[in-house]
Amino acid sequence: MLVHPDIDDAARALDDIIEEAEGLAHAIGLEVIEVITTSPQRIQAGSFFGKGTREAIAKAAEEAKPDLIIVNHTLSPVQQRNLETQWGCKVIDRTGLILEIFGARAQTKEGALQVELAALNYQKSRLVRSWTHLERQRGGAGFMGGPGERQIEIDRRLISKRITKLKKELEQVRRTRDLGRQSRARVPFPSIALVGYTNAGKSTLFNVLTDAKVFAEDLLFATLDPTLRQLKLPNGQEVILSDTVGFIADLPTHLVESFRATLEQISYADVIVHVIDASRPDFAAQHDDVVKILKDMDIDYDDDPRIIEAMNKMDAIQDPGQMRDVNRAARQTQNFVLLSALQGTGLDELQEMIADILMRGHQHVTYTIPANDGAAQAWLYQNGHVLDNKANDGQMEITVEIGSDKLAQFEKRFGYKAG
Repeated sequence: MLVHPDIDDAARALDDIIEEAEGLAHAIGLEVIEVITTSPQRIQAGSFFGKGTREAIAKAAEEAKPDLIIVNHTLSPVQQRNLETQWGCKVIDRTGLILEIFGARAQTKEGALQVELAALNYQKSRLVRSWTHLERQRGGAGFMGGPGERQIEIDRRLISKRITKLKKELEQVRRTRDLGRQSRARVPFPSIALVGYTNAGKSTLFNVLTDAKVFAEDLLFATLDPTLRQLKLPNGQEVILSDTVGFIADLPTHLVESFRATLEQISYADVIVHVIDASRPDFAAQHDDVVKILKDMDIDYDDDPRIIEAMNKMDAIQDPGQMRDVNRAARQTQNFVLLSALQGTGLDELQEMIADILMRGHQHVTYTIPANDGAAQAWLYQNGHVLDNKANDGQMEITVEIGSDKLAQFEKRFGYKAG
């Protein structure tokens, strides 16, 4: 049973909010048998809802007999326990549900560490195993362990000790990631990060561009662990494309903190492609939610020249009014492209726009390099866009489009000057 407290979200229609909440439940394999919407006049400190609302939901729960009641809002530990007592049913809030989804999706060691850290921070004040009700339904695939696992009574001291250990392990992951980033900076390939609201079509776009087979379904948080693939742009330049975890409205702060190591790659990206589900009536609100999180990561979204807004799922727009809204919104940004990852339209324009951003500040220069200096020639091919290459009396005349910083690196490393 899904209970949504309608607490004035002017940016979104109620139907869109309910649809997203149901999508979260479906993403973890839950069947929503009833949706109850309430309009609390004020939040009750001990039980969130007023007495009349609590009694009405208790009666509905007695008739429907749900295994679980999801409250589409954040509950305090006291509120959660009191509601469970009155409703006679397991209760989780929006944060707990998102954590459960993340736990089911994490595939890598880093992802599992980050999910466990977020879950323990959430659970610290609750001192209960909050997810046993879902273990049975998933056959014991939950990140907190299955029914056959030893039932561990976790207290604050043990949780705090585990949190400290997880933070140290994640710090090691961060250092390893930094070393990898430094290694790529020496090779290097520019990095392109796909970001956006969950289920905006990032993974589908990633798969189409790279011929990868990343899990891409019509589910919220279908992707959790970041995936990297090499991509050759139409101008021949090779880049690294990364698919990242989707964002969502009211993403818990400690969840963002736990995934900061993963999200850092967005800050370091040479191009950020913000994928937007243009077919949704609330696409503008979803856009703003993503922008807010990126700004929290110290990305100056409004003035950052690296950002491209990709209006995806254009093929799914049937309403002319929606199409006008999308076109109007797109024209308000510096770099935008209309596309359909599913149908493959707009992809060339997107890749050309990525190449244009990467080539800003680049120069056209010609070097005369001995034919036997393969290392210098290879470096230019890796770090720039070679426009022409002519052999002339044991020398190679190479004309290349290259960034000013790379040009300086090349001349310092190999000692050649542009002719």
